[in-house]
Amino acid sequence: MEFVPRPADERALRDAVAHAPVTLLTGPRQAGKSTLVRQVIDPSPAALFDLEDYRDRARLAEPMLALGDRGETIVIDEAQRMPELFSSLRVLVDEHRRPGRFVVLGSASPDLTGLSAETLAGRVSFVELAGFSLDDVGGDRLDDLWLRGGLPLSYLAADLATSNRWRDDYITTFLERDLANLGVRIPAAAMRRFWTMVAHFHGQTWNSAAVARSVDVSASTVRRYLDALTDALVVRQLPPWLANVGKRQVKAPRVYIRDTGLLHRLLGIADHVELERHPRLGASWEGLVVEQLLGKLDAATRATAAFWSTHSGAELDLRLETGGRTLGFEIKRTERPSVTRSMRSALADLELDHLYVVHAGTHRFALADRITAIGAAELLTSEDLSR
Repeated sequence: MEFVPRPADERALRDAVAHAPVTLLTGPRQAGKSTLVRQVIDPSPAALFDLEDYRDRARLAEPMLALGDRGETIVIDEAQRMPELFSSLRVLVDEHRRPGRFVVLGSASPDLTGLSAETLAGRVSFVELAGFSLDDVGGDRLDDLWLRGGLPLSYLAADLATSNRWRDDYITTFLERDLANLGVRIPAAAMRRFWTMVAHFHGQTWNSAAVARSVDVSASTVRRYLDALTDALVVRQLPPWLANVGKRQVKAPRVYIRDTGLLHRLLGIADHVELERHPRLGASWEGLVVEQLLGKLDAATRATAAFWSTHSGAELDLRLETGGRTLGFEIKRTERPSVTRSMRSALADLELDHLYVVHAGTHRFALADRITAIGAAELLTSEDLSR
């Protein structure tokens, strides 16, 4: 199978390992975390622990002995399987604090993995690995990345039918095994129904009460289901931005299935023709651009990401603060974007330095003062978003 270099992710991991005693590399299952670590660190067999392997779990029966400092970087894969291990890491790091002592891989958020910032405050650096970026595969492969998603084995499959089968199997395995391994005790059938419903809400403001009525559970249960998928890094909850304006604003998050390939299988979409004809076409395109764009940003900039929406209809798909500027992004599946009343409202009410209308074409051109149309491929392969 073709190997796709991921230079930006390699740089991020090298930098983290060079500066922190513990690096936590998180990402969804099959995102390529182990492959990335082999490219950057290439640990010896004695320094590699895969906690899905019962033999490696047995090796860690006495973690203070097994993880003693021998001058090499120790890699612990699928760390969420042994959250009790992290108290030992803290002691070991404090005994001999040097950069690159441990690289910990987890298929969930830091809190769910057990290695939150509070656990090893001042000792840990965080790196998140999603699927392939457009920079990895090339700007001319945007449509393929959109349809198949960025999970390597889906994107690199020999043909579309194989990719579809792989993603179907991924969804089944995730629901029947992986969630349980993360400590989420929800029946697979119930979670499949719920995840499919989230797919239909993709790109929309979340309404727990409406979903609760549809699946016949309480709103608090729905909230727990959504948080479980978010912690497992397959759903993104984009928070609302509440501006100081005299308008009623939406306060619930907007939800996205983070990998559009999984989104399309949950929606029953098999190929480009079905995708172009599907009523969630625009929402799927928006999710692709949002996820790819956020993947390019450093943690501090990504933390500013939000959407904005008012009850009167004005909205902005994405607001970011980067390079000392406040930028807005409105995402349209069209090759002929135009300025709308909603865009002008967002530009004024949010005091944006610039608003970009991200479209499906290839040209960049001014639409109005401080409003520029830009093709998605150009934006997502740009090195400087603040220009």
